[in-house]
Amino acid sequence: MMLRACGFIIFRRLACCSPGDIEYLLLQTSYGEHHWTPPKGHVDPGEDDLTTAWRETQEEAGLGKEHLRMVDGFLHRLHYEVRGKEKEVLYWLAELRDPSMNVTLSDEHQDYRWARLEEACRLAKYRDLQDTLKDVQHFLEKGERKK
Repeated sequence: MMLRACGFIIFRRLACCSPGDIEYLLLQTSYGEHHWTPPKGHVDPGEDDLTTAWRETQEEAGLGKEHLRMVDGFLHRLHYEVRGKEKEVLYWLAELRDPSMNVTLSDEHQDYRWARLEEACRLAKYRDLQDTLKDVQHFLEKGERKK
């Protein structure tokens, strides 16, 4: 059976309309190799994917629907193997409404960081997550050019 997790790639804008003004939220796990990842978690029985993403984001980062604006038109799926089991992760995209809002970590994480694309990719370490972050940046830049 394939493991399934869902979450949000959360970004904030430090100023208006420049790609360099976008930062991504990454959380550092308090277990294993202490890898960095956006907030995400496993789907509970009977729970739909988007509900899981909202619940996990609230639990892991203290950010709920009142703090985030979901961005339409972006959904990214990652497929990889964890300890011999197939895993699928779905990421939606959300913008932090108040860029100065504090993140409140659960005990699953030991640190968090807001990082621009280059640093976020370095922290993310895994190629598929790096590619996802680059896709988000491209998606956001393309949206800015349309305005």
